[in-house]
Amino acid sequence: MRDAFHQELDALNDRLVEMTRLVRSAMSRATTALLDADLSLAESVISHDADINQIYQDMERSIFALMATQQPVAVDLRVAITALRMGGDLERMGDLAVHVAKIARMRHPESAIPAEVRDTILEMGQIAERLVTKTGSCIASHDVEQAKELDDDDDAMDRLHRRLFRVLLAKDWAHGVEPAIDITLTGRYYERYADHAVRVARDVVYLVTGDRPESAAAS
Repeated sequence: MRDAFHQELDALNDRLVEMTRLVRSAMSRATTALLDADLSLAESVISHDADINQIYQDMERSIFALMATQQPVAVDLRVAITALRMGGDLERMGDLAVHVAKIARMRHPESAIPAEVRDTILEMGQIAERLVTKTGSCIASHDVEQAKELDDDDDAMDRLHRRLFRVLLAKDWAHGVEPAIDITLTGRYYERYADHAVRVARDVVYLVTGDRPESAAAS
């Protein structure tokens, strides 16, 4: 019975890794849809979000069933609770990719992103992909040192977010209010996506060590 219980806990880890793969693909496709005004790609991101949600719902059911029937304690309880938190963050990352895709869909057939900020948005998308790829690796390997690196990686996203605002607030901004709103929202979606990836990585540290890296979070 306990062997089956630990197999269930291991399966939660596999589902989390799968979620990182799916949310990485979602943000990659959403970024391309946004920059290229690709409606079909935007629609695919939106429709496939249900797959991410389904994995999270299945995880929830499994965790609640394990807690009700096996009454895990100590490390096993930490694994179950942390997996639930991590799954919630990853599910939210999928939602943020959908938000980016919906901006692309709303502005189709035009691109929502003016030339002045295309490179910045592209770089934000690339950093988002790198962050979630590293997050997936941390979950799979339980590599604490790699997990701690994500705080520094997130700093690059924050710098790009600030760069967007400098462009939007410049006196020579010539695209009006509507594109400015689109870009403000888009930048926020990427920034929050990165924040959730960092939260998942911090949960990996907690899962392995039992301690939360609050000092890293505050830096």
